Amino acid sequence: MQIKKHPILGEKFTEEITFYFNEKPLKAMKGQTVAAALMRNGIRKFGVSRKLFKARGLYCANGRCTSCYVTINGLDHVLSCSTLVEDGMNVHSNESDPDVGGIYN
Repeated sequence: MQIKKHPILGEKFTEEITFYFNEKPLKAMKGQTVAAALMRNGIRKFGVSRKLFKARGLYCANGRCTSCYVTINGLDHVLSCSTLVEDGMNVHSNESDPDVGGIYN
């Protein structure tokens, strides 16, 4: 469910774009957050917890709980609830701790 025409804000989310989640192409509306775009496509599990490896996903939807971390365009642990989806964006679920050393190790 998505509000397409708001009585005060007017029309939003009119342009459809394509992004990729775990290499699978998905559709989203320009202006949506990554989390909203994933939910729109029926994806509820964004990764697993560090210690117990339990499913993680959207919880607070405002960036405070850090439950919605994903990897976006190679950058680990990005908050999907606060990041706008872009055309051609590569999103991957977080299945482990980030590589804090990166390319410098």
